[in-house]
Amino acid sequence: MSSPPTSVLKGQTALPSDKVQQIGLLNAVNDKYGGVVVDMKEPMDSHIYVPLLRASISQWRQQGKKGVWIKLPIEQANLVEPTVKEGFRYHHAESNYLMLVYWIPDSPDTLPANASHIVGIGAFVMNNKREVLVVKEKHGYFKGKDAWKFPTGVVNQGEDICAAAIREVKEETGIDTEFMEILAFK
Repeated sequence: MSSPPTSVLKGQTALPSDKVQQIGLLNAVNDKYGGVVVDMKEPMDSHIYVPLLRASISQWRQQGKKGVWIKLPIEQANLVEPTVKEGFRYHHAESNYLMLVYWIPDSPDTLPANASHIVGIGAFVMNNKREVLVVKEKHGYFKGKDAWKFPTGVVNQGEDICAAAIREVKEETGIDTEFMEILAFK
């Protein structure tokens, strides 16, 4: 049984007998944060889906991907349980789909919580020589562009905004800072 080309890509895996078997991979789009998004549009049997999911995660791990987002339409509710059994968790649900997420690296999971709102910070850092700290993005919209910006980031759920500013500067630059004041709030 073959799946539609919009849902599956072909890959290969070595079998113990040194024979090569074709294994499909789930079709995914790279996101701007080093992860992938899978939008399951075509119906699929869970017995076909699980090997595809496992092979895909293995491939993404080798590629150094981070987060995996799987959007399952309500018509594919049969895939929710096998996806969760593979280590995914619920992220959010809308009236016609469920979004599940998985963190691949062996490091703290930095996938954002479901947004009821998002608070972001931009840190204006000046040293005693009146030099202003700017950075180039390693991830996100400005990655690979010749653009300098203030260190920015998202305040974690329950985190103090002042602590978030200090943390984001430290994460992006390795520099310890002291929070002085909020310059603007929008």
